[in-house]
Amino acid sequence: MRIKENVSLKGYNTFGIDVRASRMVEVESVGDCLGEAGRILREDKCLVLGSGSDVVFTADYDGTVVRVTMDGLAEEGDCRVTADAGWVMDDLIATTLQKGLYGLENLTAIPGTVGAAVVQNVGAYGIEAKDMVESVEAYDTATGQICRFDNAGCGFSYRDSMFKQSHGRYLVLRVTFKLHSQYQPVLTYKALEGVPHATADEMRQSIADLRWGKLPRPEEHGSAGSFFKNPIVDKATWERLRTAYPDMPQAHAAEGPGEGYKLSAGWLIDRAGWKGRTMGRAGVWPKQALVLYNTGGCTGDEVVALARAIVCDVKEKYGIALTPEAIII
Repeated sequence: MRIKENVSLKGYNTFGIDVRASRMVEVESVGDCLGEAGRILREDKCLVLGSGSDVVFTADYDGTVVRVTMDGLAEEGDCRVTADAGWVMDDLIATTLQKGLYGLENLTAIPGTVGAAVVQNVGAYGIEAKDMVESVEAYDTATGQICRFDNAGCGFSYRDSMFKQSHGRYLVLRVTFKLHSQYQPVLTYKALEGVPHATADEMRQSIADLRWGKLPRPEEHGSAGSFFKNPIVDKATWERLRTAYPDMPQAHAAEGPGEGYKLSAGWLIDRAGWKGRTMGRAGVWPKQALVLYNTGGCTGDEVVALARAIVCDVKEKYGIALTPEAIII
């Protein structure tokens, strides 16, 4: 375990917002949780941070930022791998493909760690993390124990999980993925029509090309990726919008009984006229209206102000309430 005091978080959030934390604890082993790191998690005000790819800091953090830096990987047999939470998700995908294990390739180029991917239930191009997660090992700050959850126990839903809903109770340590020994391309997402996909490597390259063709590269412009969730509406709302706006993209049926239709937040924001616009030093990415970005030196307050303006405008024009996917700290 490593402890740092008065730490700049500029390099620990992909928006590149310059704030500080009173303290940072880096968990380097499961044993750390059973010692001093566990005590800090139980007793102090703590924020668990992966790569900081889904957060917007609006002020200095008066507490302890906790990062899991464990990066071990174990093959469990029968196409199972257990990855420590500190793995960069994209690096894990590359490594599993090298081992002839398939299933994660549609999540290529999503920034963030394995632990954060599970907490957020990240998804892209027709799959979500939950589709491959078999179990999760986590430290429970309420009991001081290491516990294990199967897939059902993780409470996964659209961009959500039990870990996210528990407001910091659990520190994800390890994730076991159940993958495939044979490459089975998932091509259900419309944007994948016609892309090269004969091999997993081709699919991975196609996904990367699609993402970086419309999203800002982290080394060039700070962002949190997709800033808003795609809204889920009932049938009556969907039919109202489809009648009023015949050019609206086809809605996807949301998972689960009676969950309605998933609309394109990007289309709503674009049609409301926000694509390419800026407020202060925060802007809407010119190639993808779902992404807010740092035009240079922006603050978290500027990002939040822009997001609120978009939410109000979309609500006024379409009667749809957008919800941020990014977490405001």
